[in-house]
Amino acid sequence: MNLIASSAFFNEKHEAMKEFDVIILGAGAAGLTAGIYLARAKASVLILDHGMPGGQINLTHLVENYPGIESISGYMLASTMKKQAQKFGCIIKSNAKIKTLDFAGETKIVVLENGDEFNAKAVILSPGGRSRALNVPGEKEFTGRGISYCATCDGDFFQDREIIVVGGGNSALEEAVELTKYASKVTIVHQFDHFQAFQHAVDRAKENPKINFVMESTIVEFVGEDSLRAAKIKHITSGIITEMPIDGTFIFIGYVPNTEAIKGVVALNEWGEIITTKKLETNLKNVFAAGDARDTDTRQITTAVADGTRAALAAMQAVLQ
Repeated sequence: MNLIASSAFFNEKHEAMKEFDVIILGAGAAGLTAGIYLARAKASVLILDHGMPGGQINLTHLVENYPGIESISGYMLASTMKKQAQKFGCIIKSNAKIKTLDFAGETKIVVLENGDEFNAKAVILSPGGRSRALNVPGEKEFTGRGISYCATCDGDFFQDREIIVVGGGNSALEEAVELTKYASKVTIVHQFDHFQAFQHAVDRAKENPKINFVMESTIVEFVGEDSLRAAKIKHITSGIITEMPIDGTFIFIGYVPNTEAIKGVVALNEWGEIITTKKLETNLKNVFAAGDARDTDTRQITTAVADGTRAALAAMQAVLQ
């Protein structure tokens, strides 16, 4: 058998595996980091993701606060993490839709909608989250036709246009600055009289001549015909509603944890976040959680990576028992 045929045979056999030491649900920063640590320690690892590996990192235009890397696009950082996990032997399956999960016994069972079934001794839950919507009239109708949740994806569609950015955290202010590369004017609409972002992000936004601020206000409706034409903005204190003509709106108001598939399987809090101990254990034996979907007050790439490391080490101890 020649080298190419041997390699194809190995990969086919590897992909056909059904039993693993650890299954990781979610291929964001936490899941990929856990996979790297486990696979490098010679554990057999399957990473299942409902979408594209990298999670929310893919939506970040520029990462400048990851130690050791001065500047890198979110997509490139995610791609590098994925390749590193695969290099050490992780099997990564994208667009994996969960049908059932059975974590009650010693053997953890995951069944996908396509009928594939996988078993493992331990599980790490790292499903991440998704952009939170305003849930106001017109939002669904104009999503993709003027409303976006991803500056990296859609920013260049608004060259020399006037846009709104909704939110007051780091993502909102950093992406607003990034969007000034395209837009002629950016108006930040925020419900409070102060921002929740780090001071350096606030300073950058305030120093940018293309950015204006509408504080203590919220959008109550989007209007238009074939595409977004205007946003109705309500001043919270006075109750006065004004209509602002606008070409586009980018919404950055937080996230919703992707925990629908594990509801009723492990304990969640009132916001749908996974409840964990200090050792990242869930309420089920040998089932751990890491990253943005767990009950935590800090959600950064670096904290997700730290979670992935800790969860991997805990899972390895469980596997060796």
